[in-house]
Amino acid sequence: MKEKRFFEQQAVYQIYPRSFKDSNGDGIGDLNGIISKLDYLKDLGIGIIWLSPIYPSPNFDYGYDISDYKAINPEFGTMEDFERLLKEAKERNIRIVMDLVVNHTSIEHRWFQASLDSSSPYHDYYIWRKGKNENKLPPNNWTSNFLGSAWTYVKEADSWYLHLFTPQQPDLNWQNPKVLEEVESILRFWLDKGVYGFRCDVINEIYKSSLEDGKDSFPHMMVGKEYYLNQEGGFQILRKLHEDVFSHYDSMTVGETGFITYEDQKKYTNSALDMVFSFDHVNPRFYKLFPTFQIKYKPEFMKKTIRGWQENCTWNTVFFENHDQGRSIAKFGDTGQYYKESAKMLSTLICSLRGTPFIYQGEEIGMEDYPRMDWSVNKDIVPVMIKKMILSFHMPKSQAEKMAFIYDRDNARMPFQWDDSLSAGFSSSSKTWLPVNENYLRINAKLNEEDPTSILQFYKEGLKVRKEHPSLQTGSISFLESKKDVMAYIREEEGEKILALINLSKKERKTGIGLKGTVILSNYPDDNGEKSFTSLRPFESVLIKL
Repeated sequence: MKEKRFFEQQAVYQIYPRSFKDSNGDGIGDLNGIISKLDYLKDLGIGIIWLSPIYPSPNFDYGYDISDYKAINPEFGTMEDFERLLKEAKERNIRIVMDLVVNHTSIEHRWFQASLDSSSPYHDYYIWRKGKNENKLPPNNWTSNFLGSAWTYVKEADSWYLHLFTPQQPDLNWQNPKVLEEVESILRFWLDKGVYGFRCDVINEIYKSSLEDGKDSFPHMMVGKEYYLNQEGGFQILRKLHEDVFSHYDSMTVGETGFITYEDQKKYTNSALDMVFSFDHVNPRFYKLFPTFQIKYKPEFMKKTIRGWQENCTWNTVFFENHDQGRSIAKFGDTGQYYKESAKMLSTLICSLRGTPFIYQGEEIGMEDYPRMDWSVNKDIVPVMIKKMILSFHMPKSQAEKMAFIYDRDNARMPFQWDDSLSAGFSSSSKTWLPVNENYLRINAKLNEEDPTSILQFYKEGLKVRKEHPSLQTGSISFLESKKDVMAYIREEEGEKILALINLSKKERKTGIGLKGTVILSNYPDDNGEKSFTSLRPFESVLIKL
């Protein structure tokens, strides 16, 4: 029998360090704050921590614009603090995964500063080109993922550089072998310190196969993507990184890969990455005129999408939240009457679908989005750019702000709500880098710890059940035909069969399933013993050992 890998047996907990726990009262989360909460994470049942970037950064995109890949951002602590985090985590059998951001660097990185000189060897570390119309216009019509042109002119270099994100994030030139060598050096630096692996940021955009004009369409978003999304050169680079580096370590790699197909996924996980994030199930948005009009989420969408990826992917990432997504309860559940039930339903999916569970900080206590947006404290660049675009269509400012708020990543980045004290126990300061959600008095970790029926307690139980049953870790998955809004599947390994029945809606639904067995996990307290479920109450979810 194939030996199980660590990430197949464990759950991953994503920490956005800036917002997790502040240990020194400056209003910004830090490494020592994380260390102070390791026992909380161990008690939750976590085996792997993924840290969003902790490297030095000018913070134009809050850590995703890196100025030094081999150092620690002083806002978060020192290298000694990080090494202590590795040591303390290891003592609790917890491993650390870091964020790898190598599609682009910061404009403050020494490579980019040197690249301004066209005679420097670092000039070819980035994608510099002369523009059209005697260098007065960008080299092509590509647009940034964050709207606007993907090119910026620099007078000093008399050239334009490519940036698929903000102008402060210039893209690396992965056709230059030196870039590969530099990244391999970065990987070995952290792996040799004891890091378990990496989450690879926008890794399916790193290779530009051509700089031709892209196919344009209104509203001019991601023009040129056919030349940089999921290119064969990118697959080859990742296979090379695996061969040269990752194959020599006990490690885990997961790629952030928006806009991929089942076939793309197979290429990424073929001697390259261990798994990838696909976002089909968490983005029930279909762009019409521009990215503000949404088709309302329907449970049947979730049912179909999850089944598709589970049946076509060897090993999945199972998640509903991260630092770029809004909180999941409002999107897929109910923040009102069925708040606990719907949050626990999502937890059941995380703990029982095939793949590695990923839990984002605060998800396990039912944290929600901000109730409203105060633009004076906004930190995220995305809603600012979207607001600007909407205003260009002469829409009222109030409407533009309301629409842009949908895409505000600050919603998922607010400080963690530990208790009902000052700043929700996140910091001893009343001035935190983002304001604390006003609902912290009723939603916080302390209240969850004290309530035996809380969302937190259910996450603990779900992760415990997953660890106790091999079929819920690496077992096969078979979907059963079921009634509207009900997901039904069987996990099986070594003769053990566990049936999952999950109602994705706020209405009572018939299941169409008559199998009987012993309940091992349920989000309704009166579900116990041996029974069958011909119908499910709103958001009801059960795991039954057949």
